[in-house]
Amino acid sequence: MRIRPFVQDDLARVTELTIETFGPFYEEHFRPLVGEAVFANQHGDWRGDWRGDYHRQLAGLHDPARHKHVAVAEPEPGSEPAPGSGIAGYVAWSVDPARRNGVISHLAVGSARRRHGLGTALCEHAFGALREHGAEVVEIGTGGDPFHAPARALYDRLGCVALPVVVYYRRL
Repeated sequence: MRIRPFVQDDLARVTELTIETFGPFYEEHFRPLVGEAVFANQHGDWRGDWRGDYHRQLAGLHDPARHKHVAVAEPEPGSEPAPGSGIAGYVAWSVDPARRNGVISHLAVGSARRRHGLGTALCEHAFGALREHGAEVVEIGTGGDPFHAPARALYDRLGCVALPVVVYYRRL
């Protein structure tokens, strides 16, 4: 596996991977938990357009001029036939140089590549890039629900300190 900078041709596969990764959370955990009214409210229309949210959000995720970066992981050249189709995971981060603070905003690993250290490698890659840009602290968030348990375990292994936060939703 090699980790390389994002290029615009990666956007379709990164979006597809994000939707594949987080679809079970939205459809099997979040929607049943909060109900249709809250779900639709959080995602812009009656359909609960979380997929559209990702299409819109991910398009601006990589913008080095604004200190926003994405790196993708793919098999070594020659081991996958089509460029971009072999993306197995990605990490997105930003840095605030004035505060010396970084944020990892997205981490996704394809289901076939999970539990093989790719999430760790992607996080370590982002940590290194953040240090190069002057960051001294990094923030990374995830959910407290069962779906996000593997992410919490990963961040614990990486030495991150969890800050318990509870978010409540209520239909009015």
